Amino acid sequence: MKKITFIGAGSTIFTKNVLGDCMLSPALQEFEFALFDIDPDRLSESDVLLNALKKTVGADVTIKTYTDRKEALMGAKYVINAIQVGGYKPSTVIDFEIPKRFGLQQTIADTIGIGGLFRALRTIPVMLDIAKDMEEVCPDAWLLNYTNPMAALTGAISRYTKVKMVGLCHSVQICTKDLLRDLEIPYENIEERIAGINHMAWLLEIRSNGKDLYPEIKKRAKEKQKTKHHDMVRYELMDKFGFYVTESSEHNAEYHPYFIKSNYPELIDRFNIPLDEYPRRCEAQINGWLKTKEDLLHEKNLTHERSKEYGSRIIEAMETNVPFVFAGNVLNTGGLISNLPEKAVVEVPCIANRNGVTPAYMGELPEQLAALNRTNINTQLLTIEAAMTQSTEKIYQAALLDPHTAAELSMDAIIRLCDELIEAHGDMLPSYKK
Repeated sequence: MKKITFIGAGSTIFTKNVLGDCMLSPALQEFEFALFDIDPDRLSESDVLLNALKKTVGADVTIKTYTDRKEALMGAKYVINAIQVGGYKPSTVIDFEIPKRFGLQQTIADTIGIGGLFRALRTIPVMLDIAKDMEEVCPDAWLLNYTNPMAALTGAISRYTKVKMVGLCHSVQICTKDLLRDLEIPYENIEERIAGINHMAWLLEIRSNGKDLYPEIKKRAKEKQKTKHHDMVRYELMDKFGFYVTESSEHNAEYHPYFIKSNYPELIDRFNIPLDEYPRRCEAQINGWLKTKEDLLHEKNLTHERSKEYGSRIIEAMETNVPFVFAGNVLNTGGLISNLPEKAVVEVPCIANRNGVTPAYMGELPEQLAALNRTNINTQLLTIEAAMTQSTEKIYQAALLDPHTAAELSMDAIIRLCDELIEAHGDMLPSYKK
């Protein structure tokens, strides 16, 4: 029996979405769905929910839970990863509260920034252990990674293990539709070209029936900036750098040195920046799950509509050899984006079929966009180096090169901040040496 293993299956709703999608695919019947999580209660909840869904949709799949990760991975053909090392409490809270004491404020803190840096340092060792197990018990499996920080994790596993891996995100697939909807431009016969890095890929071209939509987009965006709205950071970046970026304004507010500045507090209101947004979302998600889980777990007629997630469609394409095109995160091997480093992870169009995942060559980005990408890549590459060498000095260097952190704090303060975060995370991090 073919096997899809889900690592981090205690993320019950996300697991339902991805594996529910797989249940609705005729090509993925007679698969085993192997569920693994370190939290037995959440694992049990996912098991109940998926079995109820299986019954409702009439899926011919086998659902098994595992408490041993290697056993869960044994013989898997596909592995889906959705772990969060350290969870919301204590780790995410630490990532927000300690920087705040230094005067460093964040919005999401899961990609780069000081929060993204330490999330990567916690997660890379666990991902390397998963990859080691895969090399041993399912060496031919494809790893589909949903965990952030996407670029750092994908880079570490792709460069330092033999595992076949692609990183998957949501931002590219919703970027154009959301932009056109917000500007009240019809979404008709759209052709788009998008490339860059995760959470900072660029809408390089957008056409409708062959007509370039950018002039109208920029005209309407400039008008919309006169009143407060949810996407002001991205519109400002488009105005100054010429292109729209795929990930949300709350994310991009902390990827650049221009928006969250203690010396310019008025920028927070001017650009409608939601500080501490991720903790609020976590609290809302936790409270929401507590209120709805009993209803969901006892729902006899649980239903599911296939989501926009790429996972099931990639697996389906590999099984059927019917190609599926999607935005994937892969190493920039051979210069897929020719003016970004080859060691970087880039987000580019990819084709999935029986041969695996084949990324597209995109050529050069406009230089100003490549320059913005490189400011984030610098920290990503040094974060990977820090994790692989367990060098505190490399942690400092990664933080010193982070655009937002460097714009707010002195070098000495950044080093003290890193030291406090290392101490606060304790056993969640390996032993780093100076």
